[in-house]
Amino acid sequence: MTEKEQTYELLYKQIQALIEGEQDEIAVMANVAALIHETFHFWWTGFYRVIGQELVLGPFQGPVACMHIKYGRGVCGTAWQEQCSIVVPDVEQFKGHIACSSASKSEIVVPVWRNDEIVAVLDIDSENLATFDDIDRIWLEKIVASIHAEN
Repeated sequence: MTEKEQTYELLYKQIQALIEGEQDEIAVMANVAALIHETFHFWWTGFYRVIGQELVLGPFQGPVACMHIKYGRGVCGTAWQEQCSIVVPDVEQFKGHIACSSASKSEIVVPVWRNDEIVAVLDIDSENLATFDDIDRIWLEKIVASIHAEN
């Protein structure tokens, strides 16, 4: 197991302990974003919630961000539309990327599912190129699946 995988394994356990018994979705998102951000020191870590036909900014850590993203727009809207996680090594190469910050160089977006529909996306940006890979995708999918399980 790599160091990165070990860090994710510990992070996963910390998140489970932190959110155990908490029913408020916003509180959970807030602490999950904070713990991921604090652990990896990413540029921006947060959630966008599906409200109507757009993604609306939710709990996050980092600089100010876009508040509304349309379905199918940017990496977040595309992940929502395609219903899958997206890893972008270089945001400048992603057609339709929404540049909330010129400091963002790479990005990963993971859909948050509940009852067979996407209710939010976890969006993480890095100041470095090619920060994210399948290890990040696999662990972040596991984290969001666990925090949004039906009670």
